[in-house]
Amino acid sequence: MCVNFMILRRSTACIFALQKAFLTSETVAMAKKSAIVLLAEGAEEMEFVISVDVLRRAGVNVTVAGVAGNSPVKCSRDVVVCPDLSLVDAVKKGPYDVVVLPGGLGGSKNLAASNEVGSLLKEQEKSGRLIAAICAAPTALKTHGVGTGKKVTSYPTFRNEMEEGGKYIYSEDKVVVDGNFITSRGPATAFDFALAVVENLLGQSAVEPVAKPMLLV
Repeated sequence: MCVNFMILRRSTACIFALQKAFLTSETVAMAKKSAIVLLAEGAEEMEFVISVDVLRRAGVNVTVAGVAGNSPVKCSRDVVVCPDLSLVDAVKKGPYDVVVLPGGLGGSKNLAASNEVGSLLKEQEKSGRLIAAICAAPTALKTHGVGTGKKVTSYPTFRNEMEEGGKYIYSEDKVVVDGNFITSRGPATAFDFALAVVENLLGQSAVEPVAKPMLLV
């Protein structure tokens, strides 16, 4: 029997190429980052939507978790948003690389009042994974006793509350990153906030491909 070694070598090369492609795609899938964005009644719409949108543009697997369940949630300006899952069900699919807390006065109060949110934040901090909060939401971090000693910011009117008790170092920067905590000031800083989360999850090189099409750079 005569064997065509040229064809055999080409076939072997194709097999190796397919194996390499499979392993590469598998590695990418395994490395894909995940985020859980907490949605409570009274959340600030811009901060919520911009965070979810920017993270998904960056390729992060985002789960929108309804703090009170999986029913539609009315936000601070009467925009209604449907969560992907209830917080209870979403936590079962964790852990997540980042927990994101949008602000809004009512939303932040509801985040602060939730035992499930508190448990999630404490576990996230204990594991050294990212926690990101914007606007009034850093007050929920304080209520649940996470991030003590960190440098933080918030919506300006909550400065006194965040400084009370000396548990945090307050800053007026648009976005503050201290270890695994990211905080920001309000609706106008929501893009900066979300991109800071992208950078901390995926690295600096991931920021421009997301920001440039949105005309942010």
